[in-house]
Amino acid sequence: MALKVKTKIDDHEVHDQEEEGTPVSPLGQYLNSSVVSLSLYAVLEFQVPVNDLPTSLIQEVFLPINPRFSCIMIDDKKSVKKWKPVEVNVYDHFFDPQFPEGLSPEEYEECLHSYISKIALEPLPQSKPLWQIHKFRYPTRNGAGCLIFRFHHSLGDGYSLMGALLSCLQRADDPSLPLTLPSRQSSSTKAKKPNVSLLKSAAQFSYTVMTSLLDFGRAMLRSSILEDDYTPIRSSSEGVEFRPLAITTMAFRLDHIKKITTNLKVTINDVMTGAILLGVRMYMEAEESKSSSANSTSLGLLNTRDIQGYKSVSEMLKPKASMPWGNHFAFLHLPMPKLTDPRNSLDFVFQTHQTIKRLRNNYAAFLTGQLLDISLKVAGPEATSKLLYNTMKNSSLTISNMIGPIEQMALANNPINGLYFTASGLPQSLTVGLISYVGTLRATIAAEEGLIDPNKVKAFIQKAYDDIFEAAILSGC
Repeated sequence: MALKVKTKIDDHEVHDQEEEGTPVSPLGQYLNSSVVSLSLYAVLEFQVPVNDLPTSLIQEVFLPINPRFSCIMIDDKKSVKKWKPVEVNVYDHFFDPQFPEGLSPEEYEECLHSYISKIALEPLPQSKPLWQIHKFRYPTRNGAGCLIFRFHHSLGDGYSLMGALLSCLQRADDPSLPLTLPSRQSSSTKAKKPNVSLLKSAAQFSYTVMTSLLDFGRAMLRSSILEDDYTPIRSSSEGVEFRPLAITTMAFRLDHIKKITTNLKVTINDVMTGAILLGVRMYMEAEESKSSSANSTSLGLLNTRDIQGYKSVSEMLKPKASMPWGNHFAFLHLPMPKLTDPRNSLDFVFQTHQTIKRLRNNYAAFLTGQLLDISLKVAGPEATSKLLYNTMKNSSLTISNMIGPIEQMALANNPINGLYFTASGLPQSLTVGLISYVGTLRATIAAEEGLIDPNKVKAFIQKAYDDIFEAAILSGC
């Protein structure tokens, strides 16, 4: 049955804009073109079987969250991409795949990940709203059943789509209470900044300008002629984004990670990015010894909002919202340190910390955004998408991270055991997604099938993390 669902947005101006056709944001255009088409996947692992979850939840809970979920992307008479409201047939977006009965949870988990890889190779129909929900009714190692939410990246970034998911969910212990998120404040920023002299401020500003120009220049080169070496994690073949993915996940205790951050005075992101880069470098060396010194780069994602926690979708959709809906991120180019001495595991954390701190505090991301805006006006969205495509293709991997609730969530009183996410459509052979939930940090490794062994990568990342933990905690660093 086709149905048109009205949104629960109080702001009439937003609703009127949707009826007229709201222009697609520049980043939304770049992420849905003939050159780039990215999808995000959020997997909810339930404590109880999901067989009886009614499809009416999509109609009553999910669709009303945001008008974008009832829109398709079109070109108007002036070739400007806009969101056009349409009627939504829920059953065009809901899937319930069938698998053999009687398999073990480990075998069903392999089925689940193979299924995600399969649907990742199937483009979302542009004639329908750009999302899907898949029910996986079989038990895995971490749940009695799963829901897979698939969103086209043009709908919004991870922050927006996580906000949408949280709007569907409640606290499992008390639905009347709001879900809360961990503090984003790091051990390195808790201390009060001392007053600095005018001369020192001028020197710091000059340094920021210089590093901004250098980092901006490198970013431009990486979107054109400068690319990483070919290694066991970076294929020389074209069309990597159209190849099947091999997926696995791993988990880390947040209280353990926080011990490292306290001792080293860095962030959780610094520790985990450093551990991932060290583990990946170890994997590269194990596969091909000379790749331990290869030039390799990771892309990190910088959320350009001033984040103080997730807002409700209705707040994000308001005009001049402080944390607006949409795609608001920039790439951070993180050179992978060389593996000169495996005993110096903390070097990967400290180098990552310094690079991220410099890139967050300078203007390179702003300058890159301005260049993309100019390119959009002069050359159009397709040409600008090519710059974005080259930025990803010329690097070796992408690491993205999100924060999730401290408390256990539930959907229609069905408790959620676990939560993880991944992406598809990137012209890279390796991506890692991180998300926190109820005291655990979950990492999802998605690798090009046949080129990279994700379980071997996982083992090396675990070893790298253990080495960092030992160096930071047990040695009294």
